[in-house]
Amino acid sequence: MATLVIAEHDNVSLKVSTAHAVTAAAQLGGAVHIMVSGFNCMAIAEEAAQLMGVAKVLIADAAHFSDGLAENCAAQILAVASNYSHIVAPATAYGKNILPRVAAKLDVAQISEITKVITPDTFERPIYAGNAIAIVQSADAIKVITVRTTGFDCAAQGGSAEIEKIMVVADCGQSRFLSREVAKSERPELTAAKIIVSGGRGMGSGANFKLLEPLADKLGAAMGASRAAVDAGYVPNDWQVGQTGKIVAPSLYIAIGISGAIQHLAGMKDSKTIVAINKDPEAPIFSIADYGIVGDLFDIVPKLIAELG
Repeated sequence: MATLVIAEHDNVSLKVSTAHAVTAAAQLGGAVHIMVSGFNCMAIAEEAAQLMGVAKVLIADAAHFSDGLAENCAAQILAVASNYSHIVAPATAYGKNILPRVAAKLDVAQISEITKVITPDTFERPIYAGNAIAIVQSADAIKVITVRTTGFDCAAQGGSAEIEKIMVVADCGQSRFLSREVAKSERPELTAAKIIVSGGRGMGSGANFKLLEPLADKLGAAMGASRAAVDAGYVPNDWQVGQTGKIVAPSLYIAIGISGAIQHLAGMKDSKTIVAINKDPEAPIFSIADYGIVGDLFDIVPKLIAELG
């Protein structure tokens, strides 16, 4: 029994989500292999080979993998799928784009966003926006699984896995890459940040989010937002934390002007320490906060920044 982990990368660096998926794969028992599909991606394979617990890295290097098109990546996975009992990918946009196609082609039921491995065929996954945990058992010969990265620690560095070049499948020709708009920021990437400062509808406007920037700067934090703030047009979509946004679990999460709707709590409640600032003492966010401040954020945040100064 062996598990194949699908590496998430951008042809420049290996995404940390892959290291979380490796930890989940290791708990399944058996050997753990990683597949890297990309273009001029040997450096990615070498980085993956350094993850502890990985026995082998398979590399498929071709120009038609350069943009991570689901059709081509899935075809490459299917070419080796019969060698594995489990196929695992992080439950990110990348993994969610590719693995459903793999599951459909294998005619198996995908098991999505697991947060715990009970046995090699039984898993826990959140349902109803995280308000309940389902225990799911699969009898499929090949189990196709996406991993909620916040549920598993990051695999450590220090490995020395074998790297094997495999036969590359041909371009499927079913889709083509047109363009990509990538938001650039000097701040840490939201899902990988150890500290996040998030604002909600209580910020009142997009301009008021600038009030949070000095706080984020002093803490070296990423900036996030609730869905309400994003829907109101205060900040870009890629800031959204929640069930329909990004799932995060930083060491410190500071929620400012966020009431704590179920959708938002589902995306950040696994944070190690949660600090909430809200003028409503009955706000649901206080039910999960480790520290809460009831008051006007426009008074409290400047004082907090001054104290940190």
